[in-house]
Amino acid sequence: MTSTASDAHPLLPWLALQQAPGLGPVRAWQLWQRLGPDWQQADLVGQAHLGGDGRAQLLAPRHELLERVLRWLQNGPERHVLTRADKAYPTLLNQCPAAPLLLFVEGNLTALERSQLAVVGSRHPSYVGKENTRALVAELVAAGLAITSGLAMGIDGLAHQTTLDAGGITLAVFGSGLDRCHPKRHARLARQIVEAGGALLSECYPWEPPQAFQFPRRNRIISGLSLGVLVMEAAERSGSLITARFALEQNREVFAVPGAWQNPQAAGCNRLIQQGAKLVCGADDVLEELAGFSAAAVKIHETATEQLLPYPDLLDTVGLEATALDVIAARCRQPVHEVLTRLIELELAGWVESVPGGYVRARRS
Repeated sequence: MTSTASDAHPLLPWLALQQAPGLGPVRAWQLWQRLGPDWQQADLVGQAHLGGDGRAQLLAPRHELLERVLRWLQNGPERHVLTRADKAYPTLLNQCPAAPLLLFVEGNLTALERSQLAVVGSRHPSYVGKENTRALVAELVAAGLAITSGLAMGIDGLAHQTTLDAGGITLAVFGSGLDRCHPKRHARLARQIVEAGGALLSECYPWEPPQAFQFPRRNRIISGLSLGVLVMEAAERSGSLITARFALEQNREVFAVPGAWQNPQAAGCNRLIQQGAKLVCGADDVLEELAGFSAAAVKIHETATEQLLPYPDLLDTVGLEATALDVIAARCRQPVHEVLTRLIELELAGWVESVPGGYVRARRS
């Protein structure tokens, strides 16, 4: 690209705003709104009330950075860079004062305007947390919602995968550049999201590695894209609660699934409910709060008939919380070795699962 062509490229003034030290996305957007797209004209920059160094930084050409961004765009299909002035920039996110100036996107742009629900939670969920995520996300997808999350281990990854399994659309917001998938083991999942018509998003330049400070910033994008945030399972100090706080600041609905008070992984959700988040026991609890969605849209699946249950008396003693072997034996009033044998049979048949602390009931569709 010649210097003249580069000078005229529409991304160049946005890169200058993005790179200006001490400006930040809020002040940079305010500046663009006040001065307009030709803000780099010397007389207009003078109205920005910046010091000499700040003005010099704003006027510094960013040709090298522009060339790098353009190479990324050309090196793969369905790659986009959206500015806040772009019509394809997500409408809900653009209503947030601290929305990113630039949004790097890989995938289907129409997915950005789908009605989205953010689903977030622990990186180390319990068995119950996983089961709740699978059940709720499948029903919410069936009702027409796209699911947005952060591609992290645990609830995030499970929410994306369940959406794909249900034939839905899901969006993943990175805390790194789109070429630096984190965690790496979710690189395949990221490709599946794009192939299924969803999208990957980041405010980081595509080549930027994951850095700790980027992940809390990333959470404001997850909530900003969405009609509401559903916290599946979270400790009292977790990134999921940061997402919930952003959601409240952005005037979004906050939902939380309750858990046993003895479970530290549920403490964050229970606290959110005490503070006013809506308690969720089923998809209806979410859908009835979102305009344009109806609980009637959820397909009701038939449950397995109890007549087919093997060892029904034993199964009745195993719930969704981990139950110790000796507790199950005591409830059944049967010898431990006989109960253990039957539990192994049930596990092989998919009716229960062994987990740390005992056994849990497996959900069969």
